[in-house]
Amino acid sequence: MDDQAGLTWQWARFGLGIAFALPAMVVAPFSPTLGLALAVGVLPAAAFRLPPRRRGRAVILLVGGLSAIGLLVGSLLATVPAVAVVAVFGAAVLACINAVHGRLAQLVLILVLPMIGIGLSFPWSSAAVGLAGSMVAGSLYAWLVSLLWPERDGPPPPAAPVPRGRAMLVYGLLLGAAAAIAAAVGFLLDLQHVGWATAAVLLVMRPVRGQLISRSIGRAISVLVGAFAAAAFAVFAPGDLVIGLVAGVVVGALCATQGSRWYVAPGFTTFIALTFILVNSTEQPGARFLERALETLLGVGLALFFGAAVPSLLSLLALRRRSPSV
Repeated sequence: MDDQAGLTWQWARFGLGIAFALPAMVVAPFSPTLGLALAVGVLPAAAFRLPPRRRGRAVILLVGGLSAIGLLVGSLLATVPAVAVVAVFGAAVLACINAVHGRLAQLVLILVLPMIGIGLSFPWSSAAVGLAGSMVAGSLYAWLVSLLWPERDGPPPPAAPVPRGRAMLVYGLLLGAAAAIAAAVGFLLDLQHVGWATAAVLLVMRPVRGQLISRSIGRAISVLVGAFAAAAFAVFAPGDLVIGLVAGVVVGALCATQGSRWYVAPGFTTFIALTFILVNSTEQPGARFLERALETLLGVGLALFFGAAVPSLLSLLALRRRSPSV
């Protein structure tokens, strides 16, 4: 497989994703809510690259545990909106400063921080604790399944390069400002899911401008496609058995396309998350689709403004200060 291809598909990985989703497929015909919660629980494992050696696959447990912690922290913060806005800003700055200290610190930046944003959509409740528990259980199950998968040659993927020093501090301040504004807008407008715009900022924004532009476009398109597909799926009022089968196929497709250069993962995760919401909602699917699309575009817009426009302006001002006056 060519990891540089725009869109890739691995049938072996699709099979692994189906195996990850098997509990959800079995449970959904009897309880679609619980089945979809189980599908949500294995999303972190399905979205991450499977380490070549079984010993390294314990990272699946780490990914699931960190996802659950981030969700619970965001859920707890959501009970006090003013504290949540300040805490999101501070957490972003600290995560960026510490990201130079190794792979675990980078996981906090790219995984825990967005999960804190997502947690803002679920103020502390038994449902939030249940979702976090499903992530822990899902990661444990996914790890056990991964041990049955054959090993392969090749080193684990290298950690992504991270700017150091003042550049990372400036990026942290900009990331924190964008995420805090997204959270503040969500709370002030009393949006149904505050965390969607906040998480979009934290998932899209990157210190490298080229990555930011490509992720912004890719995420916006992926989320819109996933949300539209979930809304259309709900309109047909599928039976519980069909919900389970489709959830399994979607998790399998997420796994199969994991090596793609295009940013397609949000389409699959959006479909599962929005289907979970629609199963437990009395609102029309169209309203949920519009809500998801607009909040995502808000987050992407903030990421582009603070990640591209503001740095360009700062660079221009610095250049003018260094230039001799005429």
